[in-house]
Amino acid sequence: MKRFAISMAKEIDIKDKLISLVWGIIFGIVIAIIYFDISREIFVKLTKDYPYLMGIIKIGLLGTMGELFGAKIGTGKWRLGGIRLWQRVIVWAFLGVVFTAVFPLFSFGVDGLLEAKLLPGKSITFLEAFWKSFFMNIIFAFPMMVFHRFTDTLIEKGKLFTVWPVTETFISIDWKNMFRIVGFACIWFWIPAHTITFLLPAEFRVMSAALLAIALGFILGLAKRLSIKKK
Repeated sequence: MKRFAISMAKEIDIKDKLISLVWGIIFGIVIAIIYFDISREIFVKLTKDYPYLMGIIKIGLLGTMGELFGAKIGTGKWRLGGIRLWQRVIVWAFLGVVFTAVFPLFSFGVDGLLEAKLLPGKSITFLEAFWKSFFMNIIFAFPMMVFHRFTDTLIEKGKLFTVWPVTETFISIDWKNMFRIVGFACIWFWIPAHTITFLLPAEFRVMSAALLAIALGFILGLAKRLSIKKK
């Protein structure tokens, strides 16, 4: 019995290391695509020609990676089975479509406010980027993360493709952790991070958001794990 337990532990450890390796390779490929001129040019062209499709691919992949990484940090092990992974990918892919529209929405909106002199900082690049990040995170970021936590709860209960029990699901969310960890992150992390994102050329912003989706998935996963531990 003891030998069997040791054998199982070794098998789990090998599997965990293999998943870590695959995760690292995928992340490395993404960085390489951005780094090398040829692949970056192809990436920029595809982003311009197929913005929504590229948003789906980028956020769907990297957001899911971030969520899995957040869960690993919380539990110490990778978990792929029994979590309805394909449904989680669908939610992140949908958010990819949303992000693709949201970045120009707040970018053009803030440009209009600056042009009308309703905000200070016109023609000051850093301030323009800051205002775009500020309004996007104050207005959009937290509701988006609540939506993700909401769908995450539905996935756990196997109800994503049923009539959503909205009231029951909202009540079950650990709002203290949502505000303390996720909400506060909008100020200390996301506003500075997206200020840098808005300093980038438009075609790279959703890619930046995709890379930041790893951090987003990590923060949401961490909040979720802390809620589970609390219960």
